[in-house]
Amino acid sequence: MDNLRVELGERSYDIIIRNGSLNDLGEIALRSGLKGAAAVVTNPLVKRLYGTRATNSLKKAGFKPFFITIPDGERYKNLKSLSVIFDELIAKRGERTTPIIALGGGVIGDLAGFAAATYLRGVPFVQVPTTLLSQVDSSVGGKTGVNHPRGKNLIGAFYQPRVVVIDPEVLKTLAPRELKAGFAEVAKYGVIWDEKFFSFLEEKVAEILTLGSSVTEAIRTSCEIKASVVGSDERESGLRAILNFGHTFGHAIEANAGYGRVKHGEAVAIGMCMAADMAESSGFCKKGVLSRIEGLLKAAGLPVVSKIRISPKDYLKALRIDKKVSAGRLRFVLPTRLGAVDIAEVSEAKITEFFRKKTERKR
Repeated sequence: MDNLRVELGERSYDIIIRNGSLNDLGEIALRSGLKGAAAVVTNPLVKRLYGTRATNSLKKAGFKPFFITIPDGERYKNLKSLSVIFDELIAKRGERTTPIIALGGGVIGDLAGFAAATYLRGVPFVQVPTTLLSQVDSSVGGKTGVNHPRGKNLIGAFYQPRVVVIDPEVLKTLAPRELKAGFAEVAKYGVIWDEKFFSFLEEKVAEILTLGSSVTEAIRTSCEIKASVVGSDERESGLRAILNFGHTFGHAIEANAGYGRVKHGEAVAIGMCMAADMAESSGFCKKGVLSRIEGLLKAAGLPVVSKIRISPKDYLKALRIDKKVSAGRLRFVLPTRLGAVDIAEVSEAKITEFFRKKTERKR
């Protein structure tokens, strides 16, 4: 068993990474102090693939599980879907001891987590991520929430799970595009924290994307980095902001494209390249960082430029309502080198100039 621990005092929890761990979900939940009825929030596809395994394991451990099913897709990560979860919990007479188990990707995890944070002012929460992106990123750290038509994740709460159960074997049923999108978040950790890990990814990218033996190491290292960051800064008052590398531009791309048209990981991949480009063009970092980031992402089959035309004006409109805006100034996570980033406040005038120069380089 490959366990990691997120150290947050009384809110500390384990991340269990092991092939076949889904079959032990019930026993793991029981050891985490949970019992009784359990709400399993999922989507139709994941329910068909893994619902029986999850509920059989829960029943074997003495739980009484019931499903709450939300349609698949980023566009369903909204207040309407949240109300569906609440309605089902109330209909089933869910109590403060009734755990909510998120069985699915990032959308399900964020929705279920926000429901757990707010139903009866907080009920136990378990993350069982089934996509690469959710296994290495959204399932760890306690960020939960829903989208608003004007911006991504604008409504939510910090709410830590009791335990995170990661079974790399479930990735075998993941669509190739989803697997590639998840790899973008894995690559992010190499840029922001560990150049050796970035080099490992450059060497093993093909093996990871074909789910060879290196995929578990990639997941474990990613979770280890995130656990370290979250343990130091749970509520993003400082260090944790570095996890947003690529996300400021990425969220603007998602909002302008329409949620679901561009995968979150694809948008982050493009956003990382834009942030590295901004860093190099402003002298924030030396030349060469962008080319290595682009090289790794291209090797993974990820986009490095947006195919959707977004004007500088529309970018700015989306950026202005980003959660990282501080005192009216836009804050970007920019690389200083591979393995290290810093936070930079960038004026709208400088952003406009950045887009102008990008346009001139394309001509």
